[in-house]
Amino acid sequence: MEANGELVFVGGYTPDKGGDGAGITLFRRDPAAGALTPLGVAARTPSPSFLIQHPALPILYAVNEVDPEGTVSAFAVSADGALTELAVRATGGTDPAHLAITPDARHLLVANYSSGSVSVHPLDAAGVPAERSDLLGLTGRGPVADRQAGPHAHMVFPERDEVLIADLGSDRVWRARLDRSGRLTMSGPAIVAEPGTGPRHLRRSPDGALLMVGELDGTLSWFRPSADGTPARAGRVATTTRDGENLPSEITMRPDGRFVYVANRGPDTVATFAWDGEQAVLVAETPVGHWPRHMTLLGDHLYVANQLSQSVTALRIDAETGVPVQQGEPTIVASPTCLLGWAPRVVS
Repeated sequence: MEANGELVFVGGYTPDKGGDGAGITLFRRDPAAGALTPLGVAARTPSPSFLIQHPALPILYAVNEVDPEGTVSAFAVSADGALTELAVRATGGTDPAHLAITPDARHLLVANYSSGSVSVHPLDAAGVPAERSDLLGLTGRGPVADRQAGPHAHMVFPERDEVLIADLGSDRVWRARLDRSGRLTMSGPAIVAEPGTGPRHLRRSPDGALLMVGELDGTLSWFRPSADGTPARAGRVATTTRDGENLPSEITMRPDGRFVYVANRGPDTVATFAWDGEQAVLVAETPVGHWPRHMTLLGDHLYVANQLSQSVTALRIDAETGVPVQQGEPTIVASPTCLLGWAPRVVS
């Protein structure tokens, strides 16, 4: 397939998970206009609901959010965006929903949502994942009976030799240590959230604050290190002013750290917060499609994957106000759940 300009991969749900997608699809992005041009299906793989890129190699990784046992897939990416499957590994859990690579690029970590566990997969020099070296099970539950009957790992967030794990089911952000052999050792909770918060995703601001979206209580919280180094909550705000159910999903931030963006499912908006290092102040809510599951910043555009309206909305961000405004018509995409802007990697 031919691709001129910037590439964007889109993951989503396939029929095995009730979606209409065919796998990982590829688009060409116009950096000036923000428009996405479809280039076809890059890889047919079951429910690739979250995608990441290797930090130094031209390799794309996808979770396959299926049950009873999920998998993680690795693909080599050619210059034109074509994907070649390198490996598929079982994660040892159900419905993997997120994955991340450690800062030293030695291990791939996967959050198994439904079974509440994290798998570790060593990466070889070529970036190919091996069978898992460890499977860390979480414990606990919360007060929201239909969502918190047990642990639900929703995000893995590695920093140096430490891994933070956002657990929606137990209202905890766990801290674990990863050794060079690929074994995870639980250190206990880094954050004990208020009951019913449902920690979903985390983001580190340029000034060092840890930001957290609570899916079940519809909040944005931020934390600063306390005297013993553990995160202490420094603030908390609602992510929408609109009535009705709100299940926020993704959080992202401008590189300069001035604005934070949260996708709200239910209100179907993107909330813009001004951030000064101490407070997050809601300055705008921008309507998007139905059920914004994920979003990503590419240049001066914010792209939002609207899972249930089966579209991707392109928003241009005002450089001064930070507020995103829709640009053009949404791009039709079947059951999108994740967007990955592709930055070319060259093997030295």
